[in-house]
Amino acid sequence: MNFRTHARLQAELSEDLGSPFTARLLRLFADSLRPGTAVADRLLSWPEEQIAADAPAQRLAAALHYLVLSGRAPVLARLYKTPEQTEDAQLWRVLEAALRLNSDTVLELLDSAPRTQDIRCAAICIAAAHWVNSALDVPFVLSELGSGAGLNLMWDHYALKIGEQLYGPEDAAVILTPDWHGTPPPVAAPVIRARSGCDLTPLDPAQDRWRLLSHIGPDEPARLEQTELGLDLVAEHRPEISQSHPIDWLETQLSRPEPRVLHFVTHMFLWPKLSAQEQARGATLLSRAGLRAREEEPIAHLSVIEDDDGPGAAIMLELWPGEARVLLGRADLHGRWIDWQAPDL
Repeated sequence: MNFRTHARLQAELSEDLGSPFTARLLRLFADSLRPGTAVADRLLSWPEEQIAADAPAQRLAAALHYLVLSGRAPVLARLYKTPEQTEDAQLWRVLEAALRLNSDTVLELLDSAPRTQDIRCAAICIAAAHWVNSALDVPFVLSELGSGAGLNLMWDHYALKIGEQLYGPEDAAVILTPDWHGTPPPVAAPVIRARSGCDLTPLDPAQDRWRLLSHIGPDEPARLEQTELGLDLVAEHRPEISQSHPIDWLETQLSRPEPRVLHFVTHMFLWPKLSAQEQARGATLLSRAGLRAREEEPIAHLSVIEDDDGPGAAIMLELWPGEARVLLGRADLHGRWIDWQAPDL
């Protein structure tokens, strides 16, 4: 697959995700990009065997939005506000100028893997935590693998709304409203005693703010606003996020049990990115810790993993003691819908 084909495919995905403007930009690049500049040459020479994994079109769209958010491309920023008033020819001229004037910044961003973290996925954690707590009713200690900036580590500060029922603080600044299918979980908000996370390259909610927001389409105002509010909360509370390999960090976390709490271990879409050996090691660490778990000190492992059973991803929960493994349902990769299938407790 070459870059032009990839950009057209990514345009279709962007349209499906709710950003027709990003789709328009990528189709422009697929049709109009010509060699002869540093950015164009980098994109058009992208190794074809790496394009699907590297997602350079996604990196490009984020780089352009970064230029707008950071104030580096003021003319482009004006067009981003009213794209419907701009013809493709004019938009393309402005895009070319922005890339030429900011080529060093764009090339640097193209070399960085996308760091997307959708705050809407926190709805999965909220629902699962209420479901678990309705049966166990003990304080939680949170450990998240692959935390990024920590947006989904702060889920108890957000609220999930299903119909007229609110799960979370009544005054929550962030209210998540996924399309919900299935019987809602019981309302049983847990008390969070402590929280921490890890990431190979943690992001700072303040310093990396534009980078995090740049991966959201400029025509997705609700999602942008929710993410900004979430980043404000993370910046205020500053949960500990260690720079560490997730399995090494998990081993440390599981070796330090805290009395009379539920250790709630979570990760979203991380597991398939690990090697088979790393996955096996992580599963062994959890099983061994589960053997040591007691009724008053249980362990829960919540994972959201893409599989072949689609649509979306499987929401799996493991509980110790007892080694229970429960399919809670399935969810959209961006938290837009949840198909809740959890059994009654």
